[in-house]
Amino acid sequence: MGNLLVNTRDQQFAIFEQFGMDEIFNSEKYGGFSKDDVMMIMNEAEKMAVNVIFPTLKDSDHDGCTFKGGVVNVPKAFHDVWKKYTEAGWICPMDSPDVGGQGVPHSVGWACYEIMSAANYAFGMYGGLTHGAANMINTHGTEEQKNKYMYKMFTGEWGGTMCLTEPGAGSDVGALKTTAKRLPDGKFLITGTKIFISSGEHDLTENIIHPVLARIEGDPAGTKGISIFIVPKIRVNDDGTLGEPNDVKCGGIEHKMGIKGSATCTLNFGEDGNCIGELMGEERSGMRIMFQMMNEARLGIGMQGVCLGSAAYQHAVSYAKERIQGVPVWEMQNKAAKAVPIIQHPDIRKKLMWMKSHVEGMRAMMMFVAYCMDRSAISQTEQEKADWEGYIELLTPIVKAYSTDKGFLIGSMAMDVYGGYGFCSEYPVEQFVRDEKIACIYEGTNGIQALDLVGRKLGQRKGMNVMNMAGMIQKGIAKAKENPEFAKTAAYLEEASNALIDLTMFFAAAGKSGDFLAPIYNACKFLEIFGDVVVGYFLLDAALIAQNKLNAMYEEKGLTTLGKQKGFQREDQEAAFYAGKVASAKFFANENLTTVKARCLAIKDGDKSALELVDLGWTL
Repeated sequence: MGNLLVNTRDQQFAIFEQFGMDEIFNSEKYGGFSKDDVMMIMNEAEKMAVNVIFPTLKDSDHDGCTFKGGVVNVPKAFHDVWKKYTEAGWICPMDSPDVGGQGVPHSVGWACYEIMSAANYAFGMYGGLTHGAANMINTHGTEEQKNKYMYKMFTGEWGGTMCLTEPGAGSDVGALKTTAKRLPDGKFLITGTKIFISSGEHDLTENIIHPVLARIEGDPAGTKGISIFIVPKIRVNDDGTLGEPNDVKCGGIEHKMGIKGSATCTLNFGEDGNCIGELMGEERSGMRIMFQMMNEARLGIGMQGVCLGSAAYQHAVSYAKERIQGVPVWEMQNKAAKAVPIIQHPDIRKKLMWMKSHVEGMRAMMMFVAYCMDRSAISQTEQEKADWEGYIELLTPIVKAYSTDKGFLIGSMAMDVYGGYGFCSEYPVEQFVRDEKIACIYEGTNGIQALDLVGRKLGQRKGMNVMNMAGMIQKGIAKAKENPEFAKTAAYLEEASNALIDLTMFFAAAGKSGDFLAPIYNACKFLEIFGDVVVGYFLLDAALIAQNKLNAMYEEKGLTTLGKQKGFQREDQEAAFYAGKVASAKFFANENLTTVKARCLAIKDGDKSALELVDLGWTL
């Protein structure tokens, strides 16, 4: 718990105590790993994050990326870090050894990803995009394509991107204009422009492999007519050596609010009519194939909200413990009273607890998704596999949107703790806020994630995924009710969960009656409510475990009074940690879950003022 990025003890709690790794370690797939192995891997990730990546945070933000003569240079510090990062195998730790990975459980890999991303998210994007593109080739590419491109991407020798967005089309991918013309040898001439392409051009690697969405000439309009192509920056010969440039040119880079170390490029394909691409998968299957990378990216961006929120919170706590200002409010009349660290002031403590509870809850939600990936990988039946993957499908838009919205608010609140200093670049919280904001926008805006939730995810498997999630929460509530310590917290969660289920049924009924605007108009609020209930559940689940651990410690030491127990918490790090888990659950329930029913009622009330206002009413 010594770094200012991520509470690694809380990660360990989620992995080993809350979700449990016993069944994972006992499986054939992951049987070669033990808790000691996991701790060693996570320790190495922490060293990489704290000692190698984090020192580049400020300078890479200041220097940014430069563009001259079609060439993009990343911050100088990134070159040495990239070498160390890739040589240590951090591009693909969760992938099979067959492709150069270590085959570690997803729960462990995502924990490592959290702390390294918290150190400098802009740097981490180069590896994340490379992995996503390589993994897509691994799933959908031919053996020839894997040998030609994938292995060098997984090692980090070559980079990767994700080329969807075009000028004018924006989030409407089906409106793309990039075309693919058939060539006699089975390859295609690619012509078009893509914008906002992260890692689109840079000098970290000698080649960059672009998965590009395009429409083969003659294919139908819309998303159904889209195919996907592998387009290397430099052509690759049959023997794996590099050939001539492939007519992929960078037209410029964006000047941005944050993640300045990440090159965000405009790419022009086929300006000279000589850009060659290879079809990946079947024709007109581009969107289905690209969704693999998109879903991986959406979870990664949800992690951006978790990790930058975590870093902002960790720094705010450290500052609040050191900053001396003001006497305690209960000492205001005492002229001899001395100024105290601001963490002793009630308003600061409440802000920190708001941040703490959200970070821990979002981390638990993210780690649960990773745990579902592990359980899916070792499932014995198709039904079991479908259930675990159902949780992933349902939670992906919530992880992405909820975590990034709250991550941004956490960063803003951390700035409040610093006061005026938080607004200055002397401290890193202002960069955390700037780096975080884009996470609410790219890879499908959070509004699009909300529409995905109400329009697609609620109805998947005839509602089975939602029912499984609701059943899990109801079991948790019943368990919590058995403990008088959590009776009120459980009641708040039960009321919130019931209100959410009722609102979900209300949306379903509205859809059947033809009022499709009800769920669409309120999709963002619905996603936030859903996220609050899920996070509230995971926090309560964690609190029950923590309280049992505390009770065992109290019994062992004979601590029977509240005073002695509090004193023990002040002296023992583990006791303090577990007490903090209990406090997070109770605070979040009181602060967030108590408002859910009212928010649901407001949605059901049916106000649509924003839709009903005439155009002239939007006065300029």
